[in-house]
This record gives sequence, C-alpha cells and structure tokens, in this order.
Amino acid sequence: MTSILEVEQLDTLSSNASSTLTIGGTNTTTIAFGPNVTTTPSSLANTPAFEATRTTDQSITDATQTKVEFNVENFDTNNYYDNTTNYRFTPLVAGKYYVYASIQSEAFGESDLRRTQINIHKNGTKYREAQWLQNTYRARQQTPYVAGIIDMNGTTDYLEIYAYIDDNSGNPVINGSSVQQNYFGAYKVIGA
Repeated sequence: MTSILEVEQLDTLSSNASSTLTIGGTNTTTIAFGPNVTTTPSSLANTPAFEATRTTDQSITDATQTKVEFNVENFDTNNYYDNTTNYRFTPLVAGKYYVYASIQSEAFGESDLRRTQINIHKNGTKYREAQWLQNTYRARQQTPYVAGIIDMNGTTDYLEIYAYIDDNSGNPVINGSSVQQNYFGAYKVIGA
C-alpha cells in the first residue's frame, strides 16, 4: 500500500542546530521525482557546467604545445570559464568533473599534417592526452577528441586545453570555421 503525504513545505525544526532535514532512518530510502516536478534540487544537477568553442582560426606554433583559446561560450552555468584572458575553467565547487574537448587541425596549401595531439591540462600539467598520428599517408585535417573524469578541489584547481600540431609546412592552424569540431566543456558528475 502506498501512502501519500501532501504538504506545502518541508522544513527543519527551529531547535535543530544543524538545520539538516533527514529523510529515512534505518531503512533503505529511495526518493523518486514524479513527472510533474518542475525543478530539480541543486544537489541533483550536473553543475557547474560550461561549453566553449573556437570561432576563428588560431595559428599554432608548429610541433609545440600551445594553449587553445576557446573564445565563445555556448553556456556557462556559474561563470567559471574565462573565455577572454586565460581560457581556463576554474570550478569553485569541489567534486569530480567529466571534461571533454576536440579540435580540428588544418594544414594549408600543399602541406600535410603528421600529428595532431590534444591535451587536458590540470593546474598547468598534462592530465589526459589523445592524438591522431599519420606518418605514411598524411592528411589535410585531423580531429582528435579527449575526455576524462577529473577531481577538482573547488578552490584553486583549473583546466585548460593544449594542442600540439606538426605539419610539413610549419604553419598549422586550428580551423575556426569548424565550430562543431572545436569545443571544450565540463560538468560536475552527480554521485561520484
């Protein structure tokens, strides 16, 4: 048999020093939100979260780690991504974050790409890496993708994306016209 409790508001007693509202006791408790719930409790939201793109070409020094400047925010729930100066995400909420990024490298004219590498840096140090390597049949464009779950302390930890592009002309770029393939984002993982 299911019991239904209809109330206007739940609150703690004024004598409760911790202001903690406990649902359930010694039994296992599951809370299910019905189809008519219009707001999700903040503890169940994947925020802070952001995603940014690169909308113009960015020249990369050949065969050198270079920070990618994702300059346009698609969204930024807490204003923790800097899209004008440092191009970094500094979430001020501790937790585990799913972080992802992709770039499209391009070689100009008759040149060929040998390698495109994309790296997630945490606090200035490489944390995750993915690369597209072609030694024999080289390409004009390469689009590697990198992702990972990263612990953030909620105060000083920050994330940036770096690229390493090697082409035989020495003038590689990140193709800014491929907005769908140039992006950097992250969101807080619930329950991790």
